[in-house]
Amino acid sequence: MATLTLKTDEYTLYPSPQNQHRVVFEHQCFVPYPYALIHLRDFDFLGPVTLFSAQRLVDKKMGQLVTCEMIEDVARFNRQFSPD
Repeated sequence: MATLTLKTDEYTLYPSPQNQHRVVFEHQCFVPYPYALIHLRDFDFLGPVTLFSAQRLVDKKMGQLVTCEMIEDVARFNRQFSPD
């Protein structure tokens, strides 16, 4: 099955197969590490989240976009994420 590409005003998005939801949530965090492994279940998010490979349109930078339903989950991701 082909992966659906999504376009927003800021990004071209490629959904992760690990997503349980098919939504781009309001609260977002772009990380400029396209090859970092982000396993969403390891972060113990409070609400639903989705992960996308992303190209930021303003500068064509590739990376990943984590989108969260709850703003608290963005803060949790920022605290726990380390690209190393």
